[in-house]
Amino acid sequence: MAPILSTSLPGCEYLDSIPFPHADFFGVADRLTPEEQEKLQEIHTFLQTEIRPVAGEYWDREEFPFHLLEKLADLGLGELEFSGYSRLFKGLVYAEVTRADVSLSALVGIHNELVLELVHNLGSDEHRDRWIAGLRKFKKIGCFALTEPDHGSDIAGGLATTATRTDEGWVINGKKRWIGGGTFADFAIVFARDVADGEVKGFIVELDRPGVTKEKIARKMGLRIMQNADLGFNDVVIPHDNLLPGAESFKATNTYLKNSRAWVGWQGAGIQLGIFDKAREFALKREQFGKPIAKFQLIQEALSKILGNATASLSMMAQLAWVQSEGRLEMPYAALAKATTTRLARESAAAGRAIGGGDGILTQNDLSKMLNDVEILFTYEGTYEINSLIVGRAITGQSAFV
Repeated sequence: MAPILSTSLPGCEYLDSIPFPHADFFGVADRLTPEEQEKLQEIHTFLQTEIRPVAGEYWDREEFPFHLLEKLADLGLGELEFSGYSRLFKGLVYAEVTRADVSLSALVGIHNELVLELVHNLGSDEHRDRWIAGLRKFKKIGCFALTEPDHGSDIAGGLATTATRTDEGWVINGKKRWIGGGTFADFAIVFARDVADGEVKGFIVELDRPGVTKEKIARKMGLRIMQNADLGFNDVVIPHDNLLPGAESFKATNTYLKNSRAWVGWQGAGIQLGIFDKAREFALKREQFGKPIAKFQLIQEALSKILGNATASLSMMAQLAWVQSEGRLEMPYAALAKATTTRLARESAAAGRAIGGGDGILTQNDLSKMLNDVEILFTYEGTYEINSLIVGRAITGQSAFV
């Protein structure tokens, strides 16, 4: 069994001459090339030694650790989409960042899947020249502004933010909600309905323009490091050239929304690796009735369930990565993966928290932190219910939306 994604724990020597297994039980990461395996192990080691130990304190305070961006950039996490690595590698990287902290994985995923790649592929030469170099090193941050206060699941048809073309430029009016990184991003990719033709188009809106307001959404139960924001646009004037030429209809963004939903599937798998790590570590160290609780049958059953859920999720996502690499990703595939891995993550998080007993409710032990973060994964990028209905429409030919 390869050492990729392995976890070293005190007292975890050899069991029946077999190396103590890592959370990637079936060795999904073993499919990577040797170069990719080496890079993934480097990322794993850094995240587990320098990110995970400090993330909880920022999570408790609802603060973002800006000083970590440079370190993440040094690992290449700001330019994953330009790395030349396989789709499986990119997915496993998303899982690894989630394993360390969900909020930081949300930033890395949004940055790569919904900002960097979208600007590169749908933007103009001027957009690429202005933004791409800084984005690749996290020196510039963009956010993806689609969801609105009154429109989430029905955003495709209900989007209310407007764009009016005038001689001075485009005038943007409306509100956006739950925008990750919106409090500190340099610009937002804002989706607004052109009042002239009714099409939903994408615009780059610098967030220091007059008429832009930003307000942090506080007191969240999870994803507390991520600075989600309410954004307001009151007669915000942007140049005509800020229209993304490749995003002159909402249909043009579908590829990125599919990829983003698949990325959340990797988050669902990755957090289960972290849950397994921490639950097993706790079970081996915690003693009751004169022995480690890992010796009790109920604890072993719970750990086995967590590992089974994580393994099923990783295997599903590995297959989805192959589908993506073949250019065959459709929304029902991404929806099924996202709905399934986050549903299993919910079960795994509850089991892990229970293994922790009273200590499991302390965020310093990570188990309750992950329990709360899983609820966010279960809800964003399409709720579990909405994703299930997308799959249901695909397998029955009957839409529950209309």
